[in-house]
Formats: sequence, structure tokens, C-alpha cells
Amino acid sequence: MGRELVRKIVEEEWEMFSGVNAGGQRASCQEDPATFYIMRSSQASSWPEELQESYYRDLLAAKETGRNLLTEKYARMMESTDPAAFERIRGRLPAVDDETLSRIEEIIQVHLRWKVETFRKYPRLTAHGRSFYTRDDTRFNTSFETYLRGELRTYSPETIRLYHAMVREMEAEGENLEQKYLLQTVIQYGYDSLEQAEELN
Repeated sequence: MGRELVRKIVEEEWEMFSGVNAGGQRASCQEDPATFYIMRSSQASSWPEELQESYYRDLLAAKETGRNLLTEKYARMMESTDPAAFERIRGRLPAVDDETLSRIEEIIQVHLRWKVETFRKYPRLTAHGRSFYTRDDTRFNTSFETYLRGELRTYSPETIRLYHAMVREMEAEGENLEQKYLLQTVIQYGYDSLEQAEELN
């Protein structure tokens, strides 16, 4: 079920992503479903099945009510990258409860530590990634922290509860979810390991 569920998740995400309209113009990445599939499936396939199932339910529930979670994700990023524009759309976005917001911020701090650790270990593989921190945002640059915050705020409280539990467990066991994502990505590009991909890039 795991691989099939990942496929269904990415199909729903792609449908929403294709519907994101930024000023009437389609971005080049909206014409590249293959890369989208690699990046998003690398993330979803690294999650436990219970989390996958919860997020898939989020996507279906949003679809039934006409919400586009990908549009909401990019809109939420504007709180940091374009505050004036964000104020004009803030009221259209669903509220997030305080407990969920607190869990999201804890998740983000762990991810940032994982991201820095991954950058130090695989500098060539990660050299062209986003800047790390919200403080570095501009209208033309969205940091990893802001991107992740925008995405997590589209997840349901139950999905965030499961995500938070996964992150705490992985941190306690010394695992690094960012490296799991990266490994799944390089495997889909034909490498056997992160070390091999780092050496050959």
C-alpha cells in the first residue's frame, strides 16, 4: 500500500500545484511533472504510513470543499516574503489553532538543525538549495524555514500531531529526516547512496 499511497498523494498534490495561479502566469516548474514527482514522492515515501494516510485525507477533504492546499501554502509564505500583499489575503486563509502552531514551530526548529547538518555533510549536493532562515527572506527569495512553515500550516491538526510525533522520535533516535528525503531523491536520479551522489556531483 505504501508506494501506491505515495503515488495517490503526489497525484493530488500535482493537480493542486497545476492549479496555482501566480498573477495569471504559470511557473516553469508547473510544466515539469517528472521533477515534481521525484521531489514530492521523496518526501512522502519517507513518512510512516499512518502519517501518509492522514495527509492524504487532508488532500481529499480540501478537494471536496474546493480548497487548494498548494495555493494556500504559497499564500502563507507571503507573510514573510511580501507582508503587505499577505495582509490583503490573510482573512481568506483558515485559522490554525495555537497547539498546532506550537507543534509546527517545534518541527521547524528540528528540521533546521537537520538541514544544517545535511549541508555540512553533503555540501556539493545541497549547494544550490534554498537559504535556511526566514530572516533572509525577500520578495524574490523564500527560505527553507518559511517554505516549511507555509506547508505545515496547510496540514490538519491530526496530521501535524502525527508529524510532530515522528520528528520527536527520529530526533531521539539520532535520525535525520532531511537526509532521508535527500537519499530518496538521489536514488530516483540513479545513485546508490548519498556518498556516491556527493562524490559525482
